[in-house]
Amino acid sequence: MLLPEFPAGSPAAPTRSRLTRPGFQPESRALPGHARSHNLALVLQTLYRDGELSRADLARELGFTRVTASDLVAELIANGYVVERGHREEARPGKPAMLVDINRSGLQIVSLDLAEHSVFRGALLDLDGNVLKRCEVHRAAGPGEGTLEETISLLSQTLQLATAPVLGVGVGSPGVVDADGVVQSAPNLGWFGVDLRAVLSGVSGLPVTVGNDANAAVLAESAVSNSSNDLMLIKIGHGVGSGLVVGGRPLLGSRFAAGEIGHVTVGTDGGARCVCGKTGCLETWLSVPNLETALSGKDGAQRQTVLAAAGQRLGIALAPIVGALNLSEVVLNGPPHLVDGPLLDAAAQTLQERTLAEFTSGVSFRRSTQGQDIVLRGAAVMVLSAQLGVA
Repeated sequence: MLLPEFPAGSPAAPTRSRLTRPGFQPESRALPGHARSHNLALVLQTLYRDGELSRADLARELGFTRVTASDLVAELIANGYVVERGHREEARPGKPAMLVDINRSGLQIVSLDLAEHSVFRGALLDLDGNVLKRCEVHRAAGPGEGTLEETISLLSQTLQLATAPVLGVGVGSPGVVDADGVVQSAPNLGWFGVDLRAVLSGVSGLPVTVGNDANAAVLAESAVSNSSNDLMLIKIGHGVGSGLVVGGRPLLGSRFAAGEIGHVTVGTDGGARCVCGKTGCLETWLSVPNLETALSGKDGAQRQTVLAAAGQRLGIALAPIVGALNLSEVVLNGPPHLVDGPLLDAAAQTLQERTLAEFTSGVSFRRSTQGQDIVLRGAAVMVLSAQLGVA
């Protein structure tokens, strides 16, 4: 398999610094040798959250001396992460302060969404999560049929769209993905033990962050939710998965499989055989390919019956999770023509019937408004966290 190369100095070529090593996590306890990296991340977090600030503002906000703040800002400017925005307009006497900010337009992020049943999607985003350009690669129908080659092709094509240095690559993949970016199990893609991060890093020469697609999606959704401290997002695509934010933090599980509800058997009345080998998994009722097959040739009341049955199965799967975690919000992301109406209504009704109403009657149950970009934006969030320490 031939791997494309990206020449040094091209827009897609990586920018190397102390902040671009994989796994950089400023939220953890800073050891003496890591103190500077920790402080650099604090500056970036503050600027990303608050926007334009002076060096003196940063010193006051973070408890640094002005010399320390200036020194940190100078390093970040030299590495291309921060830029000066001009002087603050002030009526008081004296020289106006110079404002600095994250280099929001001078760096870009590449995001890949491998979750859909017919296409793999790529996008070029700015640091604020705005999609600048898009790319698609149509995928083979069967599990494992060329999916790795298609992913590499998508990465290559999306990187060629870059007009500024690329901070990193974020990937939302179906299945169980561990902390090292290895796809441990993705039956719908035919991937088992695929070191996707290593493959894509080798292809691009860039830092790559890989996560489960639903876990990426919930990061994007929690950013726009009014109840984001306790949120469950259900991602309905080629398969079915979910992402969880509990107490304001993503919940991944000890084996990185939290939220893997697609291959949970719902009910005891059998059902279709799943790609994983079991019978009656939630995906056999709810995934886009299976729903579209079940709806083929049906209209009117028949369509409503099929969709309501799928929603009921979803409600059955969700009830113990919502009850156990006392979640405040459940969000569905999937094709509106499938999710809206009977499916959403039946899922919400079943959830209410199977939990204590006094604790779940106030649960918000809705469809996401972010559409097909939700995984792309969530993957960009993963890159910001991994490379800049920005939550």
